[in-house]
Amino acid sequence: MAKQERIILVTNDDGITAPGIRALIEAVRPLGRIVVVAPDSPQSGKGHAITIGIPLRLEKVDIFEGVEAWQCSGTPVDCVKLARDKILHGNKADICVSGINHGANHSINVIYSGTMSAAMEAAIEGIPSVGFSFLEYSYDADFSLPKKVAHQVTKRMLSSELPAGTLFNVNIPVVSEHEFKGLKLSRQADAKWVEEFDERRDPHGKKYYWLTGAFKNRDTGEDTDVWALDNNFASIVPVQFDLTNYKLKKKLEEDWSDL
Repeated sequence: MAKQERIILVTNDDGITAPGIRALIEAVRPLGRIVVVAPDSPQSGKGHAITIGIPLRLEKVDIFEGVEAWQCSGTPVDCVKLARDKILHGNKADICVSGINHGANHSINVIYSGTMSAAMEAAIEGIPSVGFSFLEYSYDADFSLPKKVAHQVTKRMLSSELPAGTLFNVNIPVVSEHEFKGLKLSRQADAKWVEEFDERRDPHGKKYYWLTGAFKNRDTGEDTDVWALDNNFASIVPVQFDLTNYKLKKKLEEDWSDL
């Protein structure tokens, strides 16, 4: 009996017309049957938001030749939920790939990222998942290297026995293929944005605020995603959605034993 074709669910947060998702489809297309469900407009920074109280729209579109594709009016997480229930009819995809995001999702950015939250939602459903991000923000970015990384990681995931809930965060540096040093398993750096709100006034004299800030890395470890990217590696961080602080829990079980 012929082996059943793998189903690869593709999504993103930059929207279904973003160059990054086209690059991702091209990267993984040789590996299985592609099903695309992505937002109909950019949804960056939405994190794990879901739509409540507003009807969701799901429309089939003919954007990628020979590929089943749907656009959704909701968030990246909405896309994954609708894909599971209405497109795949409750059946699990073999893998979910999200991206390729225009911009970094290393360190603390994983908390805010719609790219990673879409992959995380699939992982919550027991589907091995991965989010890909390219540190180039330009709409006209050259995705040649990210495509090769996405193909390599996706192929390895499909050929591996991964536990339910497996989730990877992959970030790719802006370097030439000659300078690129390969993939490096990493941990999430202790780094964050130091933010300020620039106060301005509109033509009517009313105040409004524009978020600004600078990225600060307080982590000098050479095993972090930021270090890997600074040194021309693509970082791959195994991520979990269990937010329990087990080290603190163990300490409190001793210190608060009278509870």
